[in-house]
Formats: sequence, structure tokens, C-alpha cells
Amino acid sequence: MLLNIFLTLWVSIQVQIQHFQVPVIQDQDVPVASVTVPEGTEPEFKVSLKGLRRKALRSWNIRDGILYINLDAARIKDIRKPFVLKIKAKGFAVKEDGNRRHRLARKVRDGGDDGVNAYRIPGLVTTKKGTLVGVYDIRHANSRDLQGDIDIGVSRSTDGGRTWGPMIVAIDLGEWGGLPQELNGVGDPCILLDEVTGDLLVFAAWTHGGEAGRSAWLNAGSGFEPATTPQLLMVRSKDDGLTWSEPVNLTRQVKQEAWNFTFQGPGRGITMDDGILVVPFQHQDPAPDRTPAAGIMYSKDRGLTWQVHEYAKINTTESQVVEVEPGVLMLNMRDNRGTGRAVYTTTDLGRTWMPHISDGQLVEPVCMASLLKVKASENALKKDILLFSNPADAKDRKNITIKMSLDGGKTWTRECLLDEGEGWGYSCLTMVDKRTVGILYESSQAHITFQAVPLKEIR
Repeated sequence: MLLNIFLTLWVSIQVQIQHFQVPVIQDQDVPVASVTVPEGTEPEFKVSLKGLRRKALRSWNIRDGILYINLDAARIKDIRKPFVLKIKAKGFAVKEDGNRRHRLARKVRDGGDDGVNAYRIPGLVTTKKGTLVGVYDIRHANSRDLQGDIDIGVSRSTDGGRTWGPMIVAIDLGEWGGLPQELNGVGDPCILLDEVTGDLLVFAAWTHGGEAGRSAWLNAGSGFEPATTPQLLMVRSKDDGLTWSEPVNLTRQVKQEAWNFTFQGPGRGITMDDGILVVPFQHQDPAPDRTPAAGIMYSKDRGLTWQVHEYAKINTTESQVVEVEPGVLMLNMRDNRGTGRAVYTTTDLGRTWMPHISDGQLVEPVCMASLLKVKASENALKKDILLFSNPADAKDRKNITIKMSLDGGKTWTRECLLDEGEGWGYSCLTMVDKRTVGILYESSQAHITFQAVPLKEIR
């Protein structure tokens, strides 16, 4: 009888552990769990890792009921491998919520790096040499959108995302036209790998004039000249992203005079099987309505000239495009109605569009997302797959999740949660190798974060 009472009392005194699913960035304190200790008690804790080298855990501490860990990047060779956090409390039972798999990440850029206030809007590709090339906004003064002092930055990794080189500036308009940098902002990059030549192309929107801090999206005018309307620029790299050409202005090729803001969908473009280059595209109707619509622009001459036909769906913006079948393009769009991702297809390069069966099925909080087609010959599953990433929440930009479809996007039956914390939520996907997908995204732990996720973990 006494023994039973003792056991009951002992088990009732528990330390509650609730794990967070956030990217664990090495060399910085990361909050990974909440710890609830019975009032008036002081248990002794022991924290260890399962799945990583023993000395990878540099330190840990509990502050205000939150457990933080700090991992030594130099002791972690494989950032793809998830690990388990093991917590023991001397003299107390530990009750955990079961969410114990944690995933490693690399901080690529964060506020304060190189004296920059904020980094936003990631794009990512894998070059023919296997280099990961990421692009993003360098928002010098604050985190706001154009108009402001914003340039386009590039980061490269030659080891699958484990380390990243110093930032390269791909586009900086400087003091063009006699106006200061904050009135020559350029942002929202889209990167494309030309699979035929190996060239990298980056597209971005340039706004000239106006007022710093005043929304270019809400104040852009019509016409073709920089003084009245934003410009669509393109730069090219022929050396794996190390150096970049002077900008080429594509505005008159793709813009209708009456439109206001006209620019690329941020993220990445594609090379079709027949060699045609395709970039997600969006335009804004004239004031006062300024209703936006997403579509594509394409080039049949390796990016020298570009064409635009019809938009896919009204009141949509930031989109991503894939060739879901030979000659069939799927456009996955941010839908400003808040009714889930809009999904349309075209068989004639955007002259006509049809809603896809999955239109509206993918939940979003009205945010940018990423879409990636991977052929069976290019992945370890040996199946044609579609990968999708976004904040998988109907209201807030949280729960960054990678999803997988095995039936051309009709259904999404597999997924992997990466970050349940809140952030800006933009993301871009690429294949690191046949077994691994990489994601560059705006996480809860750093402005631009990279994670490598084995395909087998998306289940």
C-alpha cells in the first residue's frame, strides 16, 4: 500500500516537455522546447542528442521556461540528418509531447549582416555544376517593400548548403538619374537556370523616383519610362553566379502601356523540355482598381527576347510555374481572395488557361509559395514528383511545410513540417541531389534560412 502511494506521488510530479518544430541553426541559441516544472521544485536536467556527434551540443540552457540549445557547426558534417533531443530530470518523471525530431538549418542571411537591416524574397536554383545559388532582397534601411534602398544579393554554396560564401551584389542601380539610392530600389528577384547553356538569369523590379517608404505597388503609374512606371530588369551570369552582367531592361518587351506595376513572380523560373525559358509574371491594371493578375513570360532565344500573352486568373500575384507534363505548364498563384492557392494550366504558352483540379486546395495565408517538378530520372524515388512549400496555415505565416504530390498535383499526400514559428513566410525549392530537396526560406529563426531535407522524410 505504501509503495503504491509512493509511486503515485512520484509519477504525478512531472516535468512537461513540449517540443517546437523550428529550424535549428548552428552556432546560435535556438528555442526548441517549452519546459513546465512543478511549482516549488528544482529538478536537475540533463540534455543530450541522438543522431548527431556527442560534442555537437555546445551548450544548452533554460530561460523563462524555454529550452535553448546551441550546436557547433564545425562538428556537424551532414545537415540533412534529423536528430532527437533527449531530456532527463533527476528525481522527476519527464512527459514529452512526442514531437522530438529536430532538423538542422543554415543561416544564409539575417538582419545586421553586412550592416543591412533586412533580407527578404528568396529564390534558389542548383546549377549544372551542382552549386546552390540563392538570390534575395538586400533591404538596407528597413524591411519594407519598394520604394526604398534595396539591391539584389546572391549567396552561393558549393557543398550542398553546409556552408555559404560571402554575399555578392547582382543588381544595384546606385544613384541612377541623379536620384539617391533610396529612390532607385530593385527587388523581388526570380532566378532561372538555362538548362541548355548553363547561364543563370535573374529578373527583378526596379522603381525610380517616387518617395522612399511609400509603396510602389500602390503608387505606380502607366507608360514605359522609369519616371512613370516600374521597370523589369534582367542580369546574366556565365560563371556559376560569381559575376553578373549589366542589367537589360525588358519592360517594353512585355508590358502593355496601360498597365501599372509589371514584373516577375519572385522565386524561380524554368527551362522547358524543348528549351523554352519560362518565368512567372504578374501585372497590375490601371488605377483606380489596380487589380493584379498572374501569368507567364517566355523566351525562345535563350533570353534575348520575351513574350507575354494572357493572364491565368484575375486578382492573383506571386506565382510559380512548372512543366507538369511535356508542353503543359502549371501556374500556382497567390490568390488575394484568401481562398487557397490558385492553380491553372496552359498548353499554348499562356494564350489560354484552364483551372486545375487542385485549384483552391492548397491552404495559404495569402503569401508567396514555391513549386518544383522533379522527373523520375532525377530523384531517388524514381517517380515523377511535384514539391510545394508555403506557410500551411489559412491565417498566419507559420507552419512552413514541404508537400509532395505523386499524381501531378491532383493530391498532396505527403508532407514535412519545417517551421511552426511565425516569419515572413516566402520560400523557394531546388534539388540538392537525387535524394535531397533544398529550401531557402524566410524562417522564424533567421531572415534567409537554408535546410536540406531527404525526400524520404516527406511522408
